[in-house]
Amino acid sequence: MQHLINDIDEADFDVTRGGQVEIIGWLYQYYNTEPHDYAVNITGGAVTKNEIPAATQLFTTDWVVRYMVDNSLGKYWLERHPNSDLKSNLDYLLPGEIQTVDSSENLEDMRLIDNAMGSGHILVYAFDVFMKMYAEQGYSSRDAALSIVQNNLYGLEIDKRAYQLAYFALMMKARQYNRRALQPEKVKLNVHVFEDTDTVSPEFLDALSGEYADDIKQIIELFSNARELGSIIKFDKTFNWTKLRENVEDMHTDALDIFGMNQSKKIVLKVLTIGEIMSTKYDVAVTNPPYLNKFDPDMKKYVKKNYADYSGDLFSVFIFNNINLVKIGGYAAYMTPFVWMFIKTYEKLRNYLVANKEISSLIQMEYSAFEEATVPINTFVLKNVTNGSNGTYIKLSAFKGGMNVQRDKVLEAIANPDIDYLYRTNQANFKKIPGSPIAYWASENLIHDFEVGKRMENVVVPKVGLQTGDNKIFLRFWYEVGNQNICYSANTISESTLSGKKWFPYNKGGSYRKWFGNYDYVVNWKQNGKEIRNFTDNAGKLRSRPQNTDYYFQESITWSDITSGDFSARYRAPGSIFDVVGKSAFKLEKQTDLLSLLGLLNAKVTNYIFKILNPTIHLQTGNFANFPVINSKISVYKQVQVAIEITQNDWNSFEKSWDFIRHPLLSHIADDNLSIWYYSVVLTNLGAKNVLIFRLWGVK
Repeated sequence: MQHLINDIDEADFDVTRGGQVEIIGWLYQYYNTEPHDYAVNITGGAVTKNEIPAATQLFTTDWVVRYMVDNSLGKYWLERHPNSDLKSNLDYLLPGEIQTVDSSENLEDMRLIDNAMGSGHILVYAFDVFMKMYAEQGYSSRDAALSIVQNNLYGLEIDKRAYQLAYFALMMKARQYNRRALQPEKVKLNVHVFEDTDTVSPEFLDALSGEYADDIKQIIELFSNARELGSIIKFDKTFNWTKLRENVEDMHTDALDIFGMNQSKKIVLKVLTIGEIMSTKYDVAVTNPPYLNKFDPDMKKYVKKNYADYSGDLFSVFIFNNINLVKIGGYAAYMTPFVWMFIKTYEKLRNYLVANKEISSLIQMEYSAFEEATVPINTFVLKNVTNGSNGTYIKLSAFKGGMNVQRDKVLEAIANPDIDYLYRTNQANFKKIPGSPIAYWASENLIHDFEVGKRMENVVVPKVGLQTGDNKIFLRFWYEVGNQNICYSANTISESTLSGKKWFPYNKGGSYRKWFGNYDYVVNWKQNGKEIRNFTDNAGKLRSRPQNTDYYFQESITWSDITSGDFSARYRAPGSIFDVVGKSAFKLEKQTDLLSLLGLLNAKVTNYIFKILNPTIHLQTGNFANFPVINSKISVYKQVQVAIEITQNDWNSFEKSWDFIRHPLLSHIADDNLSIWYYSVVLTNLGAKNVLIFRLWGVK
């Protein structure tokens, strides 16, 4: 209750401002807080079937709902009614061309679906937009309200409580305009909750007969796990739903119902209704789909089988599914994590969308704007046509703050389309960049550089390295082990084995630092990593992954996996093993000029380009490999050498370096006067840094 008082805006309680819808969603969000935290944060493993509703239910912020509906349903209407006054009522309609479409479609036949509807927030706002359309067409509000809930709006959900709230919210909207809405025999809403068919009795299945019996059995089988799969259930053929329903309705059931025939019949009829809704084409689909990649075995198997190219997360399945759920020329709108725009996991999805659909508009939010999801978010609208007009994009990553800050910046961009964070671009440009990132802010010159430049992977070899399986067991800071047990000079695996030493320098990435540094760790690689190579769990499964071992101990350019700030690269001298997060690139040929490449990588333009290839905090080797390298007549080799020397001296000026000799504050004192200073420093640090006693006397 304290959360409700402190966290929810007072306007969300205001019925005159649509607050009844907001408060229903917020109440359910807080109802789900503990189950959500348990499913996502505490269990840590795959999310089970019963946990999916709690793990994936997220209330969609009101202005995002309005953006999605205004730029899908609203735009769809304006394309077919160019003289409509509706445009002035769509506060979140983004600037951009609205093409005129010749259509004779009746308003009563326009369909919008939210197939992961939650508590119905999207459907309720869509109801309001439809009401304005009906008013323009001369309908009374009384007739319009009933027509909307019975003809225009469709919703599906796996969570029964959320479904009940959505049903209630829509009924209240209809009741606002028509008192007959509360008479269930006269008003049938098209919102439904999925039900498993595993309770359908064997006797019911045996009683099925006739031409459509096999089809009905197939549907029953498809819905056996419907409460988990929900709207991603895939139909491999076209069904005659009317005939299937008639077949079931005509089945004779015993009055005593010993074998549960009546209940089975009821479930199957409901499933047939849902199946028909799922296989219908819509004008508009709008949803905030579930975000889930920790699948249980059944879900994982199903997704891999039916959506292999889009199986990185459940939301990516919905992106693919929903744009194909709408008619040609229809719109699908989403709110999802924005990782699909950039990272390798979703490259096939990007390629499919860029080649076959149109990104009508997109808003990329600041990294931490949506606190409820704890993931970076975007909201966008796709059109089911092959790329035609330019899309409209808003980039909010520079504006720190919550969703209200993001909303205000969107409204500013709508009021002033010339603002510098609103972009208009053709998505054909994305295909010119390796991996097809949705880099809508890339300039023409930069896109040209990608076209003519050599990919970094053709200049050096980027690799990921060792995954120990448990760093607490196999890693140490270098000063935590005896110096006599560390080998600093191995250049090959065979040299490391011959050394007989247990510990070897380990490149684990580290903090932001250019040119040289972050020599902090050593790894247990005794006898060619015997302990790591044989490190298994209780079930005997190997936990470690010694990858790309041919590159161990070679000199390299290295960068950290996590780049929350600017990108920084460093020279790594021969003698180290590299980690999965200490990403590294090695010489492709003997004459490869690593130092000149290091100079390029630490230039300001490089950071800008990497933020185009992947603006998340994880810079992958694939992003590095796609960097465009253009040969320059200007040599920076000597300047890079100087930069490395300066930063190496800086690194070695402090006791965290194994090549530390003396502190820079002591460098101006003559050698014959140093002993008293050495002693003074020892006393100052005694008890706090015992290792410093040995380092100050020059003993490794």
